[in-house]
Amino acid sequence: MMLARLGFEALATTSAGFAHSLGKPDGAVDRDAMLAHVSALAAATDLPVSADLENGYADDPAEVAETIRLAAAAGLAGCSIEDLPQGRDGEPYEIAFATERIRAAAAAARALPFSFVLTARAENYIAGNPDLADTIARLQAFQEAGADVLYAPGLRTKEDIASVVSSVDRPVNVLMGLQGVDFTLADLSALGVKRVSIGSGLSRIAYDAALRTATEMRDHGTFTMLS
Repeated sequence: MMLARLGFEALATTSAGFAHSLGKPDGAVDRDAMLAHVSALAAATDLPVSADLENGYADDPAEVAETIRLAAAAGLAGCSIEDLPQGRDGEPYEIAFATERIRAAAAAARALPFSFVLTARAENYIAGNPDLADTIARLQAFQEAGADVLYAPGLRTKEDIASVVSSVDRPVNVLMGLQGVDFTLADLSALGVKRVSIGSGLSRIAYDAALRTATEMRDHGTFTMLS
């Protein structure tokens, strides 16, 4: 609601931010809990809401398609689906299977009675495998499978971002908030980036302020952070 009042035109969720609010690590929230959460967010605003739905909460392409249908029924205008198994502690799916999952998600999205924006994510960099060639190959395959937006979180250089943008013909989303990466919106726009995410950034800032305030109270018996 605060973001809407600031004039933003669309909203997106953070899977990590929601998981942390429950005292859980990213990837530890199940589909039912996430759908209840995004339904409450969508009901709180007239703006379109896109949700981070992790890997679709299933390996099976048919179940990923079902997640898309449930997401639309929850009031979402879009979502992202990644190529990393639930829990985020393994390697990305093999590219052909990852593409099959996106194809199933895209078919479900196209069958809806309204426009639903499907973002396909290639998680190599987040998973500790900064392989640009494989990442681009995955995004190109996801594009052909019907994704509307392409996203490879973890890109850290202008050169890598430009390579991704020039290799596909769908809008590219870039993650900001990485340590040591300090691009402006103008910088990213000049590279051809169409959408920018900040992941769990706002929630991490809020938790950091709360933790520093509580630490001051415990260690010094003072309350300067509150003022």
